[in-house]
This record gives sequence, C-alpha cells and structure tokens, in this order.
Amino acid sequence: MEPGRRDSLALLTDLYQFTMAYGYWRAGRQREPAEFELFFRRCPFRGGFALSAGLGECLAFLRAFRLREPEIEYLQSVLPSTMEKAFFDYLRTVDASEVTVSSVPEGSIVFATVPLLQVKGPLLVVQLLETTLLCLVNYASLVATNATRFRMLAGPDKKLLELGLRRAQGPDGGLSASKYSYIGGFDWTSNVLAGKLYGIPVRGTVAHSYIMSFTSLAEVQPRTLKPLDGDEPVDFLPLAESWLRRVCQTLRVPHDRVNHGELAAFVSYAIAFPHNFQGLVDTYSIMGSGIPNFCAVALALNQLGYRTVGIRVDSGDLGKQAREIRQVLRTCSADFQVPWFATIPIAVSNDISERSLEELMQEGNEIDMIGIGTNLVTCPLQPSLGCVYKLVKVNGCPKLKLTEDEEKMTIPGSKVVYRLSDATGLPGSSQPAGNQEPRARLFEHAQPCAQETPGPGALPGCCD
Repeated sequence: MEPGRRDSLALLTDLYQFTMAYGYWRAGRQREPAEFELFFRRCPFRGGFALSAGLGECLAFLRAFRLREPEIEYLQSVLPSTMEKAFFDYLRTVDASEVTVSSVPEGSIVFATVPLLQVKGPLLVVQLLETTLLCLVNYASLVATNATRFRMLAGPDKKLLELGLRRAQGPDGGLSASKYSYIGGFDWTSNVLAGKLYGIPVRGTVAHSYIMSFTSLAEVQPRTLKPLDGDEPVDFLPLAESWLRRVCQTLRVPHDRVNHGELAAFVSYAIAFPHNFQGLVDTYSIMGSGIPNFCAVALALNQLGYRTVGIRVDSGDLGKQAREIRQVLRTCSADFQVPWFATIPIAVSNDISERSLEELMQEGNEIDMIGIGTNLVTCPLQPSLGCVYKLVKVNGCPKLKLTEDEEKMTIPGSKVVYRLSDATGLPGSSQPAGNQEPRARLFEHAQPCAQETPGPGALPGCCD
C-alpha cells in the first residue's frame, strides 16, 4: 500500500456499499449486530492450500477507518440527491471501534471454504468494510502462496531473491509483492522502498547496461585499491590484467577474444565495492569472456585480501551453465591454491517459472541463489485468489445463501474452526463447526485456529 494512502481508504470500495448502508439506515437497522466471513472457495494454483496474508494491512485500515468531510462531500455529489441529509450526518460518526476481527495469524496455512477473517460489528459498518478487506487480502494471500510454492520447489537451502518490481501491477502492487513474497518464504527483495518500509533485507548488484557502458580499459577511473590489511594503494588494473593472462592459459581461452570493456566494468566495480564484488557474466560470452574476466578480477581481489561474494547468470540453460561455472571455479581453486574460490555462490535469473524451477531442481544443479520476478509477482497461473465476504449472521439469526450454483452456497451462523494435523504436526485440513455445537470426538485434541483481535480502539501493533 502506498505510504500516506491509508487515511483515505474508506472510499476504496464499491458504490453499492453506500447505497446498501443507506437502506440499512432508513430501515433503522444500522446497529444490528452482524457477522461476515471472508474466505476463498478453491485453493489457488490447483494446489491444496493457501497462505493467509494481509491481516496487518486490514488492521491498519480498521484502525484508521472513518469518513472525513471531503469524503462526505464527494459521496453527496455521486449518490442520489433524494437521499436524506441526516444519513450523511450519521456517516460522519461512523468508525470501526465496535468491530471485532478473528483470524489465523499472518502467514498461516489455510484451506478452501474456511474463514480467513471473521468480522463482527454493527451491520452498516461491517457491510462498508467488505470491498476494502477483500482488496487487502486477495492479492496478499495469492502472492504469499505463490512465493511459498517457489520456496517448496527450491528447498530450504537455496536463497531466493524477489526482483519483480519492474513487472508488478503498479507501485502498490510492487510493494505488496515484495512484502508478501517475504512472508511466503523469500530471503531478499531488490525493492529498496519495501526494504525501508517493511524491514525486508535488500540485495542487488549490476545490470547488463553497466557492463555495456564500458568499452576499453582506459575508462577505469580510479585505478587504485588499498589492500585489506595495508595502507598503500595498489594499481588494481594491471594486477587484474596479469591474472587474466594466467586464467586464460589455465582455461585455454584465447586472451585476445576476451572483451576488454567487460573487464573494465568488472575492475571498476571491484574497486568501488571490493567487499561486495559480484560479476554478471553473460553480457557477451559466458565461457569465452565473462568467466575469464570474473575469475581474473576475483583472484586479483583475493591477492589484496578480499573475497568476492558471487557470480550471476541471466540467460541460457541456467542449470548447465551453473555446473560448467562451478567446474571452472574448482579448477581455478586448485590451480591457484585458493580454497574458497571453489565455493563462490552462483546466482541465476531469467524469467524463472514454477516449471523451469522444478526442472532445475530435478536435474541437479550448482545454483546457490535464484532471482524470480515476473512469474512471482504477477501470478500468471492464477490472477486472483477469488476471496468472497459473506453474511452468516444478523441480530442473532444465522443467514444462509441458497443458489442454483452449489459452490456459492454458504454455511450459516458463527463458527469455530479446528485445525487437523498429521502425526508430524503438519496441517492437513481445517474443519468449521458451529460455535454452539458440542465438540465432536474428532476435535477433542484440536485447537481453534482463529485468534480474536480487539476493536481498533485497542488494537495491538499490526503485522507490518
């Protein structure tokens, strides 16, 4: 959510919420106690679960919920002129201080048809909240679930970097994607603002444009670098050139075919960031230029006491190239007696999808870090989670929606949701039961999986 917008989210809703609110008010029903449930009907991505997310944003929205004068004036301009002025006076008094939300903790596994949120309060108010709560939960839970699926495919040891900001659906979508990918299991984001707002670790190196901007070694300025444990600067460029000749001989790569502009870019970046040098090696030829140049600069840094942090590939057959690169690093490690060189982390990126990641993991690889953007933040396999917000109780009376579409029928009344786990403690399903029903034997040792959140007047710190 874009900073500074939360104080105006009361109008982030559908117009018919206000026409229904007027109908409740005209009938004198605005304060009748009511209960809604927010849930999804089918698990996303043809899977068996989703990850609940967006609770923190929902609580922040409820805490700030009220209609200020400019918003009242706008509503008067777009709603029918026949509506009584007293209704707008009533809207000026409306807030969410009497609303109670029960939910699973942010980041919990959830299942279809089981409430993510149970919202209780005055009928008029909880009706007005519908669209905004759906907006805050739908995408958050979808992208968190998508991130979790990537994490499950990658396994626990691979580092995952979210880098989808440039492909996201606008600034709000980009920030949400970074936040909820982190909740879903990613380690880092490239999104600097998300890092600042949400405390997510940020990572980044260079783009191909930086490499391409250099043409010759004459462009390297400055050229000197202090050794890690020394005071006298060393002319780093000839040191790297000397190592390049040795590396080319070891790897049997023609020295005259190595791109000198690429070498200049690596040298310049290494001088600027000797503790954090990571080479992007696929701008020209990976094995014919990128790898020899990278190894030369990394070995020159090693001679001055520094260790490179990694190498990145952004095109081609990522698994095959990572295996070939690892072999080169092992060769250089042995030939030049630099033990840590063999374990330099290898990072890859290149429009990675669930399918391509699964193939990478099945064939075996030498990859340490994976950057994922478009297929994470846009959720192309399912563009929406499809959450709905349904009335289940008004004034103590359970409410049931009957329809010709059986999938859209609802279960009436207040509920307690029990989490059923397998022998290892992993959640297998959740089962709702009426909150007045005696606990069935199946649920004797089960615990309710929803937690009640107090009204916004006394809300604890939300999950931001």
